[in-house]
Amino acid sequence: VQLQASGGGLVQAGGSLSLSCAISGISLARYTIGWSRQAPGKEREGLVCASRNGYSQFYADSVKGRFTVSRNNADNTVDLQMNNLQPDDTAVYYCEVDTRGQGCYEPPIVFASRGQGTQVTVSS
Repeated sequence: VQLQASGGGLVQAGGSLSLSCAISGISLARYTIGWSRQAPGKEREGLVCASRNGYSQFYADSVKGRFTVSRNNADNTVDLQMNNLQPDDTAVYYCEVDTRGQGCYEPPIVFASRGQGTQVTVSS
């Protein structure tokens, strides 16, 4: 499986960004997906997961109400809409696929399959 995240950048506090992830090598409809992030000096943090049909979603408390995940199984793409961004959201963001069948539960966990991340920087 190959994952390529894009859409990161520099934004002021209170602003928004939309991340996209193109996934190849699998039929996305068969897998739970997720997004995680890693800030400098910190462990990778699971942010959100979505079930195979997207109906079941769980968010980390740190992003609940601000971030929204969506998936397009026909196009093999996953998006993350991020609103009201704050400096603490500065990190490298990764899209992930649950290739080990760990499932989507609360709180969302980090999945094994991830690609190259995209940098998000939020200035105060």
